[in-house]
Amino acid sequence: MARHGPATPQIRSFLSDLHGEPVTGLEPLSGGFWSSAYGYRVGDRELVLRLSETREWFEVDRAAAAYDSTDLPVPLVLEIGDAFGGAYAISVRHHGRVLETVDPSEADVVGPTIVRLLAALKRVPPGQETSSWRGWLLAGLVDDPGRAVRGWRPKLAADPEIDALFRACEATVNELASSCPERRDLVHGDLLHSNVLVSEDASRVTGVFSWKCSTRGDFLYDTAWCTFWGAYHPGIGAADVLHRVMADPAFADGLDGAAERHHCYELHIGAHHLGWCAWTDDRESLRWVADRTASVLERGPVT
Repeated sequence: MARHGPATPQIRSFLSDLHGEPVTGLEPLSGGFWSSAYGYRVGDRELVLRLSETREWFEVDRAAAAYDSTDLPVPLVLEIGDAFGGAYAISVRHHGRVLETVDPSEADVVGPTIVRLLAALKRVPPGQETSSWRGWLLAGLVDDPGRAVRGWRPKLAADPEIDALFRACEATVNELASSCPERRDLVHGDLLHSNVLVSEDASRVTGVFSWKCSTRGDFLYDTAWCTFWGAYHPGIGAADVLHRVMADPAFADGLDGAAERHHCYELHIGAHHLGWCAWTDDRESLRWVADRTASVLERGPVT
């Protein structure tokens, strides 16, 4: 649906019929790999239509509204249904700039903003989930034929250099995972990649989207997400998120073995994305992820 959505006149007609009145300001928005998105107005309401092949992830986003707070603003999903041979969701529109657009010169502003977001995720009360965090980590490096993203392991194996890198990361993650605590923090699992909006001055988060990768586990995983991809987004890298988290009292109760845990999660993110880039046949991104992951592996834990 993200790459082959319906034409704009069809979308306009669908929305007008759905709301029982004309829509205005219809515009395509930057969507994710699995969905397409359109902003529009109905009267004085600003809304977003998203289209995908499945409604499952829209239901996850609807449930995520329970996490909404000042530092973790989650768009309210108003309606989910079937359309265009797939599923649709209507949600309240949030405005702001994509987090990745921040510049290194804004590090002293956006750094505390990111830390407040991470603290808000950590504050969400534990749910009823009983799955193992360590099991989730190890399963993320397995080419499971039952998943939508599958068949990537042979592609990695076809490149001896990248295959060796993946195996080295896999071995290290397996070794370090046994020391990772079975925490039940809310982990978003896909911060950045246009899933977080901030105000124009980067002083506050204005929207957190796309909860399909969310799980319960160790809050340091989202920290590792920011630091791993901070090498690609200089403004995020300059924010020095790890050391800010380590120094913030909001995280003081969960920092035992933090350096090793963070290292494990960065390697997990790198190895997982080697598989993703191979699956999408994105050779340029695969090379960048390989270089970044090799650098993290060689560097070791950050102290």
